[in-house]
Amino acid sequence: MPRPPSLPAAAPDRHPHSARSPRRSVGCVLGVLLLALLLLGFGSAGMTAGPAMAQTTAALPSAPPRTAVVDARLGIHPDKTRFVLELSDPVSFTVSVAADPYRIVVDLPDLIWPGGSLPVEGKGVVARYHHAGGPRGTRLTFETVGPARLREGYMIPARDGHQPRLVLDLEKTTPAEFRQLAAAGRDAKEVGGKGQLTMSSIVSSAMAVPAPVPAPQPSPPADPASTVPAPPPFAPLPPIPPAQLIPAALPVAPPLPDNKPPTVAEKPLIVLDPGHGGQDPGAIGVGGIYEKDITLATAREVKRQLEATGRYRVKLTRDSDVFIRLRDRVAIGREAGADLFISLHADSISSGDMRGLSIYTLSDKASDREAEMLAAKENKADALVGLDLSGENQLVANILIDLAQRDTMNHSKRFATLALQTLGRDVPLISSRPHRQAGFAVLTAPDVPSALIEMGYLSNRQDVGLLTSGAHRERLGKSLARTIDSYFRWLHGSQRS
Repeated sequence: MPRPPSLPAAAPDRHPHSARSPRRSVGCVLGVLLLALLLLGFGSAGMTAGPAMAQTTAALPSAPPRTAVVDARLGIHPDKTRFVLELSDPVSFTVSVAADPYRIVVDLPDLIWPGGSLPVEGKGVVARYHHAGGPRGTRLTFETVGPARLREGYMIPARDGHQPRLVLDLEKTTPAEFRQLAAAGRDAKEVGGKGQLTMSSIVSSAMAVPAPVPAPQPSPPADPASTVPAPPPFAPLPPIPPAQLIPAALPVAPPLPDNKPPTVAEKPLIVLDPGHGGQDPGAIGVGGIYEKDITLATAREVKRQLEATGRYRVKLTRDSDVFIRLRDRVAIGREAGADLFISLHADSISSGDMRGLSIYTLSDKASDREAEMLAAKENKADALVGLDLSGENQLVANILIDLAQRDTMNHSKRFATLALQTLGRDVPLISSRPHRQAGFAVLTAPDVPSALIEMGYLSNRQDVGLLTSGAHRERLGKSLARTIDSYFRWLHGSQRS
């Protein structure tokens, strides 16, 4: 087996004087190390620069959207004035009182409030109200006709197709009680320095953790001969526990200047409800006339008469031949902030002798069997289009036992009494008991005085002749306008008294 060739031997150095010196070798090594360090430095810099740049270019969190005001309305109740602020989102709020002039001040977060900030003419205990924005949010101020206070304030969350609503119930109080409320607010602010209590402030106060108190540092021993006796320290005030609830007033709003801007008058809103419509014709009278056509024509005429006075805003639950559920008719009036709800109908019975106008108001017990049967017939109108009303009875029963419903029913009765006194001069009334009571579904709004007017009987030829006459509808519209004038004169008089 042949041997592998051997490596050639290194040739001897023929130039000994050309060998590298130790200094040059060290320099080469240092250069290589320096280059390696530079490369490592740039690499680490690049690694750290990447995240830094990513942090710099990352999108900042967008500011939360501001809550917007959807609607604001005032309503008069027998013992209070209710303000409802409909919002796009729930908000927290604080309430305080101030004098000269008498005011109730509500502080809210920064709101988008369309329509400008001109003062709005009030009603009930509210003379007028206005709002203004500031660095701390939106301030809503109610100027009251005398000393007043907040009876109750709460937020209703969004439900049943409604936006969140802030509800404030304001009521009259005595000057002495008002001074006590204002003084209690000032005293609490001087002690605690906290705003009026809200649910969010209570939770924040209860969850707050007191800041730790640093331990006192020992002082070096002093020379007794050079020590000057210090004055006795003030006794510290007892600390307030974090969860202690102390009412306090917010800073008092500055009084408005004498040259007040013009107010925007808020006219009472009358909601007219033409009965039936669409596939529900209502009663069919002599000659084949439909109740739904009579009620719509009359509602349009009454609307024209009321708007001609310049004293009212008017809304129809329907202005065409469409079907609207009974509960939706009530919802239309409530959502619009109605001050009065009037449902227009025309009855029909087997006898052709019965004629004349009658007025129905709500009662948990019908005034007679005829009223009970009529209410049952009208309440079943929804069933004509295949709707199940089996779940409505409990809702109506719950509304009827509400105390607020009782107050509204009393206002409705007052309107019915005034209406019969006025309408009786211009149109024929039913011969017996023209004011009746029954559980009509369209009269169940718990906070809107409501009445149902049966304008006549379509089963009677004389009544049909009147209800199809434009002159009679005009006469009826003018008489209803005078009735509504009388009702609101009585209402404002009772509020002042």
